[in-house]
Amino acid sequence: MDRKLFIPVILGTTRKGRMSEHVARFVTAEVAKRDGVETQLIDIRELPIPTDDAGESIKYPAFSEAAMRADAFVIVCPEYNHGYPGMLKHVLDTNLKEYIHKAVGIVGVSAGPFGGVRAIQDLLPVMRELGLVTIFWDGNFAAVQKAFDESGNLLDQAYVRRLDKFMKELIWMAKVLRHGRENISLE
Repeated sequence: MDRKLFIPVILGTTRKGRMSEHVARFVTAEVAKRDGVETQLIDIRELPIPTDDAGESIKYPAFSEAAMRADAFVIVCPEYNHGYPGMLKHVLDTNLKEYIHKAVGIVGVSAGPFGGVRAIQDLLPVMRELGLVTIFWDGNFAAVQKAFDESGNLLDQAYVRRLDKFMKELIWMAKVLRHGRENISLE
C-alpha cells in the first residue's frame, strides 16, 4: 500500500478532570506505532462547535477535513450514567458523507468494572446510521483511575496486548473498506 492509512483518535468528552484523556493519549501513541498508519488526536473539547444549532450547518472545517481524509476512526468514549456523552453525539452529527464506508473502533472508559460497555452498546446504532462500519473488537478500560498514574502513564501492560488485537482488526477493516471505496461501485 503506497498511501498510509489515516486513523484519527477522537476523544469524546469535554469534561474537566476526564480520565479518558489518558486513554486517548495512550491509544493515539499505540496507533502511531503501526507501520503504514498515521494518526491525530482530535479532542472534541478543542473544537469550536456551537451548541445552539446542530448537524451539518455547524460543521467545523478542520474536523470535517480530517473525517473526509480518514480511513478509519477510533472513538474513545467514557461511560457517564450508563450512556455516552451528549457532546460526542453533537460533534459526530456535524458530518455525514465524510463517514460513509469507513471503519470505526470504540474504546470504552469507565470508573467501574465494565469498561464502558454500556456506552459502546448505545453508540453502535449511531455508528451504523452515520455510515460507519464497526469492528467486532472493542477497547475496554475498566477502573480507569487504577489503570494510569496521575501523569497518565499506563500501569497495567495487559492493555497493550488487548489494544493490539483491536488495532489489527481495525487496520484490516480500514484496508478492505478503502479498497471498496476506491474500486467497487455501488451501481
